[in-house]
Amino acid sequence: MEADRLSPAAPSPPPTPPPTPPKRRGSGGGLLLNLALAAAALAGIISLQWTQLHRPPQQASNPKQAEQLEGLRVQLLKQMPAFGFNNAIANWAFLNYIQYFGDEEARAKTGYSLNAGYFDLITQRDPRFVDMYLFLSTGISYYLGEPQLAVQYMDRGTRALSPQINPRAYLVWRWKGLDQLLLINDIPGSIHSHEMAAKWVEGTPDRQYAPVYRQTAEFLKTDPDSTLARGRSWAEVYINATDKRVRERAKQEILKLGGQIRQTPDGQIEFVFPTGKPPKKK
Repeated sequence: MEADRLSPAAPSPPPTPPPTPPKRRGSGGGLLLNLALAAAALAGIISLQWTQLHRPPQQASNPKQAEQLEGLRVQLLKQMPAFGFNNAIANWAFLNYIQYFGDEEARAKTGYSLNAGYFDLITQRDPRFVDMYLFLSTGISYYLGEPQLAVQYMDRGTRALSPQINPRAYLVWRWKGLDQLLLINDIPGSIHSHEMAAKWVEGTPDRQYAPVYRQTAEFLKTDPDSTLARGRSWAEVYINATDKRVRERAKQEILKLGGQIRQTPDGQIEFVFPTGKPPKKK
């Protein structure tokens, strides 16, 4: 049987630290007002952070109560005025999400019900925060099993971003296209997302990925069940997985497609897939 050997297509660079809050300028009374508003906003954020760091000890042994309180904090952040510090609020929420998601002991008792609330907040406050969308896909599509909701939140990013705003903005289209293909089976939507990813990556330092995205779109147009298109997509999920559960899911899907995961002599990961349609399920 012919096989296609490939290295993972378009592995995204490791997430960069969240962007710093924008500086504001003013003069005279306007400057004083801006400073007062900024101080009020920052005081609110610091107060919330202080509360986060100084929770009563009993909450550590009561994850459900801690989850309820954290949910209230997320709702408060959604409603509080930003005073021009939307980026700071989004950054603060993302850092708290990482802490929340990473507390495996607590999540084993409560689940991940706040994942959607965090990313609803973050994508509203700062939809241009490109690097968090991979975590969004993991937290909502895979952990909550709601890829349609993840795609809705990604839509906020594709509407707010452009290659001129951020040269890595094409990744939001790519991740959206992966969820549409692998989890929703929305083939027309995935085709459009991959075509947009190819268009947005042109002229950026990652322009070499444009042919890969266009090829994926063409595969899906002619053969929606293409083993190669799905295999490459799961390979990218495997490489970029931020969580072991997602990586294991990608591995199992690769094996179902008749693929293999190999390590080359120079230590690189190689994926080998049969050409044609995926094997029939027994």
